[in-house]
Amino acid sequence: HASFGVRSATSLKSAAVDVDTKAALATAANEARGLAMDSIAAAHSGHMGLPLGAAEIGATLYGGELQYNAQDPTWMNRDRFILSAGHGSMFLYSWLNLAGYDLPMEELKNFRQHHSQTPGHPEFPNSEHTTPGIECTTGPLGQGVANAVGFAVSEKMAAAK
Repeated sequence: HASFGVRSATSLKSAAVDVDTKAALATAANEARGLAMDSIAAAHSGHMGLPLGAAEIGATLYGGELQYNAQDPTWMNRDRFILSAGHGSMFLYSWLNLAGYDLPMEELKNFRQHHSQTPGHPEFPNSEHTTPGIECTTGPLGQGVANAVGFAVSEKMAAAK
């Protein structure tokens, strides 16, 4: 039997990996905050509450919980992240950039500028906006919830066929 305070090598390695992962996610959260602050300040417009307050949620989602392929944003088996709080769109843009989607720093600097890939509210890719990783246009606040329910129902219906 193991004595108090004695861990197996496997347990120690697992704990070390866990600490490294937590440190990496904390660093990513701070990077996302920085991107959001810089982009919103440059635009002289936008809301910082969601990008700053939910950075750890983004780190957890994009750091390991979501299944996605940044090189193939339309990959069939991807998880969909639908942002209902359009005013907090820099949360999503920061994470798309950090996750490796084709959303370069220059586009983050163009936040809320006409014809940029980073409009004030996320918009599904169309002739004006070609932002990879955006699943739908949520429009007025609260519409993301209805969109997310529709996505979930369609996924269940497709799986049943």
